[in-house]
Amino acid sequence: MKTGRRRHLGRAKRPRGAALAAALAVVLAASGCSSFEGAIGSSSSPADSSSGSSFTQRVKGWFSSGSSQPAGGQKVAGGPNPDVDCPNVDVRSGASTLAVNAPGAEPNATNLRFQASIAQTARECAVLGATMTIKVGIQGRVILGPAGAPGQVEVPMRLALVREGIEPRTVWTKLYRVPVMVPPGQSNVPFVQVEEDMTFPVPKTADLEAYVVYVGFDSNALSAAPERKRPAKKAK
Repeated sequence: MKTGRRRHLGRAKRPRGAALAAALAVVLAASGCSSFEGAIGSSSSPADSSSGSSFTQRVKGWFSSGSSQPAGGQKVAGGPNPDVDCPNVDVRSGASTLAVNAPGAEPNATNLRFQASIAQTARECAVLGATMTIKVGIQGRVILGPAGAPGQVEVPMRLALVREGIEPRTVWTKLYRVPVMVPPGQSNVPFVQVEEDMTFPVPKTADLEAYVVYVGFDSNALSAAPERKRPAKKAK
């Protein structure tokens, strides 16, 4: 990635918070141009029960190699049914980044624990009888902020299959709490989340053209605790 040269105009002092925000912005810009080599797949999610499958391995291979991809940053798998009209994957507006601040602190650059961003997506479709299954891979990156520290962070992410139109209809949706480990000595790491079983009834061809897979971070899930199953009541 080409970058322009910056001329030195003197050592003007800036507020500490502004300087930290500028530094973080530079790191984010740099990470968006990288091929995410090395640490991909270092985190795993309980929702990803098929981490050893061929699709997951291919997704990690594409993301780590930095190979060419279609416009829009989306990688398209070649199988198992390459001729199937596979719905596009799109990052939901306003949900491509997630900023998490220190607990109870005001949201500003100084109090930022970490920021997560979505970089690339991949998908693969297959039809079996009357059902279609979409496999979706997402690559993102976590960057520590001034209030952050090495260790495991949790990134809430949501996938949704939506039939767009005058009255959009959600066909399938799922929330993931993706654990990402930031090793000591590192300030930013990539992660990969894979869903291999987005299964739904095959719609009519005209309807399928209106289907879109949306991905994005779910900030509403930051304060929501995971649901706990209530113990069954004992019969009297």
